[in-house]
Amino acid sequence: MKIYKTKAGIVIEKENRLYSINDNWDSFVNDDHIFNKTEQLISSLKLSDKSSIDNLLPPIGSNQELWACGVTYLRSKVGRQEESKASGGADFYAKVYEAERPEVFFKSTPHRIVGHNAFVRIRKDSTWDVPEPELTLVVSSSGKIIGYTIGNDMSSRSIEGENPLYLPQAKTYDGCAALGPCILLTEKTIAPDTKITLTINRNNKTAFNDTIAISQMKRTAEELTSFVYRESSFPYGCMIMTGTGIVPGNDFTLQSGDEISITIDNIGKLVNTVA
Repeated sequence: MKIYKTKAGIVIEKENRLYSINDNWDSFVNDDHIFNKTEQLISSLKLSDKSSIDNLLPPIGSNQELWACGVTYLRSKVGRQEESKASGGADFYAKVYEAERPEVFFKSTPHRIVGHNAFVRIRKDSTWDVPEPELTLVVSSSGKIIGYTIGNDMSSRSIEGENPLYLPQAKTYDGCAALGPCILLTEKTIAPDTKITLTINRNNKTAFNDTIAISQMKRTAEELTSFVYRESSFPYGCMIMTGTGIVPGNDFTLQSGDEISITIDNIGKLVNTVA
């Protein structure tokens, strides 16, 4: 079962059928029992057509924060070490991969996040930029994972690689993240064989393509959530990017006009264009 945030309201999808509901997104999503609540609502709703999900918004509440996790896959550890070798910061990434405490950081407030089919940005003062395709957790104010969506954590490898202390500048700026197209609601933990695929098209040709299973993630979703929520409250809930296992080679950087497609099994496809 999926829910979409649209300009006209909330749309529920179940078994390829769409249902519209006029409700407040923030309060609707921040609910430990959202799956059962949504199931019960469907019986009283009228069917909607496909046009009801034409104008999608990023599925984040107006008062929610987006957090992110790093170095949760081996490939990410290696990539971070490569980009920070010259600055002497490579050891930091090796250590955090093995440490009990993961890397978690604040990514963005809602106004810097875009949705499906919208424009993401690369920094004007950056020379090496990549998208980071990530399974993103939807977490209630109590700390319960109530759903999953697709996240694109736009990152400046040149800025972060110059000095790890520049991480906030490499990660947080206008158009620095995309979320969507929907939230997958499920009573079960997402399957470990779930695959994430990143495709980058340039001038109508594939410039990059790779796939990874989330079973390659070193830490569990629950573990990452527990560290984000440790000593921090989220009265409206929170969204948490779980890190990337797909890192384009050192010879690749994004360009204006590139189309970024991220697919995650059972959730859908998030498509964005670089402004």
